[in-house]
Amino acid sequence: MARSIHPTTEQQAILDAVPAGGRLKIKAYAGAGKTLTLRLVADRLSPQRGTYLAFNREIAEHARRSFPANVSAATVHSLAYRSVAPELAARVGYPAEPPHDLAARFGLSALEVPLVTGKAVEITPFEIGRMIVDGLGRFCRSADEIPAAIHVPVDEKIDPRAADWLRNGLLPYVSRLWDESRQPRGHSAIIPDVYLKVWAQSVPRIDSDFILFDEAQDSDGVMLWLLNQQTHAQTVFVGDPYQQIYEWRGAVNAMAQISAPEYALTESFRFGPVIATLASRLLALLGESTPVRGQNSIGSIGVDDPSLAPPVDAILCRKNVSAIWHLAAGIEAGHRASIRMSSAEIVAYADGADALLDGRRAYKPAAFSLFESWKDVQSFARSAAGSDLLPIVRFVDELGTDYLRALSQRASSEANSDYVISTVHRAKGLEWKRVKVVNDFLFKYVDGRLTLDDDELRLLYVAVTRAQHLLDVSDLREQLLRLFSSGPSRRVRHNAT
Repeated sequence: MARSIHPTTEQQAILDAVPAGGRLKIKAYAGAGKTLTLRLVADRLSPQRGTYLAFNREIAEHARRSFPANVSAATVHSLAYRSVAPELAARVGYPAEPPHDLAARFGLSALEVPLVTGKAVEITPFEIGRMIVDGLGRFCRSADEIPAAIHVPVDEKIDPRAADWLRNGLLPYVSRLWDESRQPRGHSAIIPDVYLKVWAQSVPRIDSDFILFDEAQDSDGVMLWLLNQQTHAQTVFVGDPYQQIYEWRGAVNAMAQISAPEYALTESFRFGPVIATLASRLLALLGESTPVRGQNSIGSIGVDDPSLAPPVDAILCRKNVSAIWHLAAGIEAGHRASIRMSSAEIVAYADGADALLDGRRAYKPAAFSLFESWKDVQSFARSAAGSDLLPIVRFVDELGTDYLRALSQRASSEANSDYVISTVHRAKGLEWKRVKVVNDFLFKYVDGRLTLDDDELRLLYVAVTRAQHLLDVSDLREQLLRLFSSGPSRRVRHNAT
């Protein structure tokens, strides 16, 4: 089947390069046929034995059905699971230790720290325990040999100097939890990243002649380090560095760190020239000089007039709260709207608001975790730093928390909906014929010019490249005009911790 496909010029250059051996890096833009290219590579290298590595089981299962017989497909975690001590792997299914119990066992009590607004807030034992557990996760996903302060995540609402003090103070407890977690006969649950880290530190050998590593831009540091040790196998990395949108969980800019001859797949088979032009302008702001090429045979149009409001198949938001707001707006308008979010996630906002209204701390959702009262949430939502919370504050203040609970049950199934509402993160890897992108990105002014940090630009690039035929950016019209008039030199780089 792969042999019946006529490769493009870019694909042929890759196929001509792989027989020589050695590592290759393929930069593939959105919709550029990267998985098909890997199938062609696997066919070209037959009868050598290959391993295709994916990031989730669904993609790996699809690869098992579509790749040639000389290739086995797996996730990196599944390779680790099969290789570590069974007693350690079994701990994934053990009862989890609640974060506040972990903090108590480590002898940690509540702390008081200042927020960026200047107000002092108490960090509860529950939050402290969660920071330690999350710090362990970030360490396990890194290439580092031992935990470091940078692995400890601190809420962005906390004053930066206090955040540094917290990271250094909690580091010894992250190290202690790591020592406990890697013991096969421990008594509490571990996250899958623990057994992956344990396996990686054993410097294992993946038994293949070549390795095809898909979505390489999202590689954790530990995965990249692991693959760098497979010197016996030819490794082909493929990914789009501009779809790297997981800095918040400690992901690295893997494509930039891979040292190998680079080839490109710049021709997108998803959309036409109009959408490709907008995507290319966003890439130019990220410093990319090679544009995306769309298909002349695919009709695509852009809509930037808010008065038109054409029907769409997907509405993409940056934030969960924006997605919930658009779900409510759609349902109240009589639409059959669906949302790529569980009802429990929506109810968590109602439960958290109720707790704060009663004067109790809320542990879920994370957006509420540092507030001591609902009044604090209202005040923060009115500030520039907290404007993302405004939709939820309006729900609670104007309609009540029971409205949110009812809303969670009123969403249609995706199969029976007029359109789906999703965050950009949950839309990654998907595509729709008609897409509307909502204006809840974190634009800001620097020296009088409108800018976006790099991570926000990548999110916006992912959002606009989900559309095949119609892209509605009417919500963003004014911001895009100002952003593009600022030019690449006015852009602000941002390095997430």
